[in-house]
Amino acid sequence: MRDDIVKSIRNYLEMERESGVSEYLFSSKPKDVRLSLAQSAAAMCQKCPLGRMRKNSVFGAGNINAKLMFVGEAPGHDEDLQGLPFVGEAGQLLTKIIEAMGIKREDVYICNILKCRPPQNRNPLPDEISMCIDYLYTQIEMIRPKVICGLGKFASQTLLKTETPISRLRGGWHEYRGIKFMPTYHPAYLLRNPGDKKLVWEDMKKIMKEL
Repeated sequence: MRDDIVKSIRNYLEMERESGVSEYLFSSKPKDVRLSLAQSAAAMCQKCPLGRMRKNSVFGAGNINAKLMFVGEAPGHDEDLQGLPFVGEAGQLLTKIIEAMGIKREDVYICNILKCRPPQNRNPLPDEISMCIDYLYTQIEMIRPKVICGLGKFASQTLLKTETPISRLRGGWHEYRGIKFMPTYHPAYLLRNPGDKKLVWEDMKKIMKEL
């Protein structure tokens, strides 16, 4: 998969060169460069059919030096239109949760397992996850947060490589490649089940204590 990303980056840079672009204004930090190139590759990615159906790829947003990273499952309608993660109704709830933690949204990093919207917001398919996951691996490797919060079943089960239900995963500390990992319910789930907001807040308090 990493070879596919490198190929996509190379094709992107070749297109830019042919258009007359010969210089790139990147920060001197290597992770800035790698994240920028990975984002460009994701924007061109056609490895699965979702790449042909999207309006925008949705790579991620936030502080690349963040101590806290939120990972969801896939962009929705609003995210596809704007090219930004968690900007719809569920995203507004996530912002409220972050602010209740005493953190600004721009101080965390937010992304998804998939970088393109599945049709009708259906669940991600296994093949789509396997073809897209290297972009997320690059984000985690470069940002290297202190804590990752998995939002919902797909993000948590994928990164933890487990089929344990989110109802059992949430609330307990796990580990992803040496990084503390806290699974919790997805904000979209909370919109349908507002009574479980108190459970998510308990998870957030554990994250706040760790940070």
